[in-house]
Amino acid sequence: MHLSVQKRKRLLASALGAAALAASLCAVAQAAPRADGPRHPAYREAWPQASLQAEAAAEIPHDTVRITLASEVSESTQAAVAAALAQVMDGVMAQAKGHQGIKVSTGNYNIWPMNDKDGKISNWRGRGEIVLQSSDFAAASELASKFSDRMPISNLAFSVSPEARAKQEEALLESAAKAFRDRAQALASAFGFAGYTIKKIDLGGAGTRFEAAPRAMMMAKSADAAVPLEGGTERVTVTVRGEIFLRSEQK
Repeated sequence: MHLSVQKRKRLLASALGAAALAASLCAVAQAAPRADGPRHPAYREAWPQASLQAEAAAEIPHDTVRITLASEVSESTQAAVAAALAQVMDGVMAQAKGHQGIKVSTGNYNIWPMNDKDGKISNWRGRGEIVLQSSDFAAASELASKFSDRMPISNLAFSVSPEARAKQEEALLESAAKAFRDRAQALASAFGFAGYTIKKIDLGGAGTRFEAAPRAMMMAKSADAAVPLEGGTERVTVTVRGEIFLRSEQK
């Protein structure tokens, strides 16, 4: 059978195209990683997995004190209570503001009715607070003592400033990360693996407060004397939790 020139050209072009496609598919197959190769995701998922955690902790001293001053009044009317509280609080506020290193702000403010045995309002009571916050314990205590006749101390609280906490957590993070790496390698070695690869990491942290100044001791001081303040410590913890793959070969 004789084929025309045009038909032979078409058959030749089709054959060449099929050969080029086959060569291209072969090249792609050679370039792609084997499904059972160590770099293939399916191969990695077949590695044994383990979950573990490590932590680092340190106790840091409280560097901030929060002193709450309070005044309570009782009057026959709600307006009279409000006026009496305003007079006391405005006077203390005016004197307290302007002291370097001491932050002054208003705290809780409440006015409520008092009822007699028949359920009728017999009088009104009110309570207002002013809060002094500072890293200078002595200065804050001295300032608070000046107002003891009008607004005595009702509460003391010690804490770690955000700046000090962030600095300590940064140092602890490095220690916790190293502890995690050491534990992961120890786990891999204990089970006869060459090493590990991190799959997932979660970071956590907490702080536990320890007060060092008993309130009974503070209340025993004379009303016009500065209270000697001594903060406690706070335990700051950084925790690293994660999941790892256990590798049977070196990277």
